[in-house]
Amino acid sequence: MSEEKIEANATVSLRAVNADTVGAVCGLSNTLTEPKKNFVATNAFSIAQAYFEPKAWFRAIYADEEPVGFVMLHDDVEKSEYFLWRFMVAEPYHGLSFGRRAIELLVTYVKTRPQAKELLVSCRLGEGSPVGFYEKCGFVRNGKTYGEEIGLTMLL
Repeated sequence: MSEEKIEANATVSLRAVNADTVGAVCGLSNTLTEPKKNFVATNAFSIAQAYFEPKAWFRAIYADEEPVGFVMLHDDVEKSEYFLWRFMVAEPYHGLSFGRRAIELLVTYVKTRPQAKELLVSCRLGEGSPVGFYEKCGFVRNGKTYGEEIGLTMLL
């Protein structure tokens, strides 16, 4: 992360992670503090998983030219199922609307996928849970559970 302050009106984009950016993107996980860091796998682990899952689609979240987060989608075109598998914004950038705008960009992408009718996500409840964030973005609890996590759906 750079020492320059990123303004809330920065342009948010989703960009491919490459050899030049992977270190910075992985380092974003180190900014999360308790209890938030317990709600999402590290970006390094997520990127490693993505390379062994053909249906994984992942991007770094940028604010202007600074990486500020990470998103990974389980992109199953055969079943027309689209599941927000991982999502994180580095803690110094919480509250600047970068996360909400990244979700909007993800939704725009998912709408281009075959037969996309909904975007799914799951998360655990408790202190530091992202459930309130997801609900503010338009996800609603769908009554499903995934182990210890509750399911949410956004209709597209």
